[in-house]
Amino acid sequence: MKENNMEKIVSLCKRRGFIFQTAEIYGGMQGVYDYGPLGVELANNIKKAWWEAMIYQRDDIEGLDSSILGSQSIFSHSGHEDTFSDPLVDCKSCGERFRADQVPDYCKEEDLTEPRDFNLMFKTNIGPVDDGSSLVYLRPETAQHIFINFKNVIDSTSRTLPFGIAQIGKAFRNEITARNFIFRKREFEQMEMEYFVEPKHDEKFHEYWTKERMKWWLDQGLKEENIELYKVPKEELSHYSKATTDIMYKFPHGTEELEGIANRTDFDLGSHTKSQEEFNIDAKVKENKSSKMKLAYQDKVTNKWLMPYVIEPSAGVERAFLAILNDAYKEEILENESKRVVLSLKKHLSPVKIAVIPLKKNVEEIVNASIEIKNKLLKLNLGRITVENTGNIGKSYRKHDEIGTPLCITVDYDTIEDNKVTFRDRDTMEQRSIDLESLEKDVLDFFRN
Repeated sequence: MKENNMEKIVSLCKRRGFIFQTAEIYGGMQGVYDYGPLGVELANNIKKAWWEAMIYQRDDIEGLDSSILGSQSIFSHSGHEDTFSDPLVDCKSCGERFRADQVPDYCKEEDLTEPRDFNLMFKTNIGPVDDGSSLVYLRPETAQHIFINFKNVIDSTSRTLPFGIAQIGKAFRNEITARNFIFRKREFEQMEMEYFVEPKHDEKFHEYWTKERMKWWLDQGLKEENIELYKVPKEELSHYSKATTDIMYKFPHGTEELEGIANRTDFDLGSHTKSQEEFNIDAKVKENKSSKMKLAYQDKVTNKWLMPYVIEPSAGVERAFLAILNDAYKEEILENESKRVVLSLKKHLSPVKIAVIPLKKNVEEIVNASIEIKNKLLKLNLGRITVENTGNIGKSYRKHDEIGTPLCITVDYDTIEDNKVTFRDRDTMEQRSIDLESLEKDVLDFFRN
C-alpha cells in the first residue's frame, strides 16, 4: 500500500467531484463532508448493491426506513446515555482536548487534566420550549429504531424466525477527533441489518453472516489480500456483545474496521420490552417500566414465547466508499510512456455507466445523434449516461478512465454514414465498431460480462 494513496484519493475526490468538505467557502467543518455529483452516484450504487443483497436477493429480510430523531427513552434503555461516551483530557500546555487513549507524545503527563466522560450523542429539543422534557437525540446508530419496530414488523409481515430487518440511514456521533478524510465523520451513513434467531442457533448464524459479508465485499471489487477477519477479544467486546468479528481492511492510513458482525444476544429486545420479568432474558438489562409493547416472539407451533438473539452486520457507507475507491485506484504507464489514472470500479458501482462522446462538438448531425443514442440507452435503466461534448476525444477518454466509466461510445462520421459507433472499454482500452441496430443488445451484453 503506497503511503501517498490517501493524498491521491483525496485529490481525485475534490478534482473530479466525488467529495467536498462541507462549508469550504467558510473554512470548512472538521469531520463533515458533502458528496459531489459523482460521489452521490457512487454512494447510491453502494447502497443499492447492499440493499439488493440484503432484501431483493433474499426471502427472509424486510426493509425499514426509520426516523433520525429518537426519544430519550430509547437511548436511556439502550444504554447509550450511560455508556456511549469517551474519556477526555485537556492539555494545559497546548490547549487541545484529546481522548484519553489518543494523547500525542508531545503532551507531557503532568500537563494533562483528569479524564472526564464526554457523551458522543447530539442533543436537540422538540417544540418551542426547552424545559427538559422535550429532549431528543439525533440517533447515533440506526439499530435501535430497528429493535423498537420489531413487533410492528412481525405483526405486519407474519415473519417467523430466523428473519432480519435492514435499513440504511444517517447516524450522528460527536466525535472528538474526526480524522482520516471520510473514514471517521460526525455525520455518516450506516447499512445495518438485525437478524433475529433462536438463542440456541446464535453461533451458527454469527458464522454464517461473517462468511456472507466477506463474500459481498469481494463482489464489490475489494482485493482479498486487503481484507482480514479479527475476532474481538472478550475483554474488548461491547457490553451487549457475546462475540464480534470485525472485517478489517487495509486503508491508506492503516488497517481498521470496515464492518462489524456482532452477536448482540437478547440485550436489545430485552432492554426495550414490556414485562421483562416474563421472559428469561440472558443479557443484563436496565429495568424498563416505560415500554408499551412485548418485544418477544411466539412460536407458531408450540405457542411458547422466547426472546430472540440478534446477529448484526453493520457497515458504514463512507468506509465502504473509501475502501472501494482505494482498491479501484490505479496509475498505469502506457506504451507511449504517458500515464493514465483509472478507477477500475465494478460496473454496477461506477458513477457514470456510459459516456457518449461526439467526435466533433460543433457538427450538429454528430451531436444530435449522440443525444439520440443517450436517450435510447437510458431506457435500459443501467444508471447515469452522459453526453461528453468537449471535442477532445483523448481528454474525454482520460477523464472517464479517471472517474471509472466502464464504457465510452464514440459518435463520428461513420455513425452518420454507416450507422456505426465505436465501443471503448475502460479496462482494456480496446475499441471496436458496433452497428446501431444491435446497440442495445451489445450494451446489455457488455454490462452482463
